[in-house]
Amino acid sequence: MILVTAAHGNQGRLLVPKLLAAGQAVRACVRTPASAARLRELGVRDVVVGDLAEPAILARAVDGVEKVYHVGPTLHPREREMGLDVIDHARASGVRHFVLSSVLHAITTDLVQHEIKRDVEEHLLSSGLEFTILQPANYMLPLKLKPVFERGVFELSWSLRRRQSMVSLDDITDVARLVLTDSARHAGATYELVAPGRYDAHELGAIIERVLGTPVEVREIDADTYLTAWIGDTDPVDATHQIRVLRSISARYSNHDFIGNANVLTWLLDRPPTTFEQFVARQHAQQRAQHEEGPWT
Repeated sequence: MILVTAAHGNQGRLLVPKLLAAGQAVRACVRTPASAARLRELGVRDVVVGDLAEPAILARAVDGVEKVYHVGPTLHPREREMGLDVIDHARASGVRHFVLSSVLHAITTDLVQHEIKRDVEEHLLSSGLEFTILQPANYMLPLKLKPVFERGVFELSWSLRRRQSMVSLDDITDVARLVLTDSARHAGATYELVAPGRYDAHELGAIIERVLGTPVEVREIDADTYLTAWIGDTDPVDATHQIRVLRSISARYSNHDFIGNANVLTWLLDRPPTTFEQFVARQHAQQRAQHEEGPWT
């Protein structure tokens, strides 16, 4: 039995079907009944609903599983404590393999979420558990293309001159499936997951233009504008942690590039990783198909 935390998040909603298709028994942990219902429709029989920060939910999620795939919720104010507690409970419960989804360059501690994930990595290394750590670069997120499809604008909340490396969620979850289904081969490893290329915003905009065949405006937005998309109607008083995370991203990426190397991911996949252009083309094809049925979401 494999526990997948954040099982209906960016990674989980892709990883769970891949594990099921590989014949693996999955326990999914999600925060809402709506997410649980969607996973049950996919064939997940064992779903735990609740916040892993609560001890009773944590116990229900971890007890009796053989492997854990833990994705820390980046905007959760207790992400660090949650990660440490999941590791401790996994050790106490006899989990055989703990796979942690961390982040590329976790040692970059002026990024709030990196410092948290660095601490969780260290705790896992010291736990005595068999482990694998995945360190993905910035996700190629469909959400980042939504303004392009709706308004013809590509927006970043940091300097347009800085370069970044990225990775597709599909490739990350392909690696996660490989690691979880062949623990002996990947135990004790830490893998950087990075697609080819290091792009500034204008180069990304040019790729999007080429795929769409229409002009795209590239625009830098401030961190607080970006915050609105993430925290929505949440009172800023109740979103102190989220605000710190997102502002630290804007500050760091405006002053430093965030880049990596594709060699490890290429070796793991045994194929070329997904490029940003391929990602945009796939999202554009999906957007066009959905447009024929209704508004793009």
